[in-house]
Amino acid sequence: MDDSSLNLCQRKYTREILKEAGFLNCKPVSTPLVPNQRLTKDGGTILEDISSYRRLVGRLLYLTTTRPDISFAVQQLSQFIDAPTTDHLAAAHRVLRYIKNAPGQGLFYPRNGEMQLNVFSDSDSASCLDSRKSVTGFCIFLDYALIWWKSKKQTTVSRSSSEAEYRALASTVCEVQWISSLLHDL
Repeated sequence: MDDSSLNLCQRKYTREILKEAGFLNCKPVSTPLVPNQRLTKDGGTILEDISSYRRLVGRLLYLTTTRPDISFAVQQLSQFIDAPTTDHLAAAHRVLRYIKNAPGQGLFYPRNGEMQLNVFSDSDSASCLDSRKSVTGFCIFLDYALIWWKSKKQTTVSRSSSEAEYRALASTVCEVQWISSLLHDL
């Protein structure tokens, strides 16, 4: 970091998570989830000690404040917090191996830039095998600086991928209107 930028990261916190879970010396991976893997509530055997899974997912949720790259994976893990299985724990361990790859990764904010919003939105149509609901994801940049992001399961089941995309776009537009209003006030 210099006078012309700001870099936010949680390197120490990330290392604490890895140390507590026993993953400080693990082999890193390049993706937070196995590509095309779909977690279900019935996959695997229910864990005997669910408190450690809950604590791990809670800590990962806090880490998403500076690591938007794990938001989707943590959203997937958090929906099984009531009855986690060995498959869910294995997926959580994969996220740990992913953050081990770059524990100091975070958000970069340049000092000077244009005050222009750039917005990206997408949906993963019917990605939840248990409920058939789609997942909305979006990110909002102020020039090149990421200022807002979200990955969330949609509240209703869409009948088509077009409808899921429309719902994602509508949700994103609401967030953009709020941020535009906030920036205008500032």
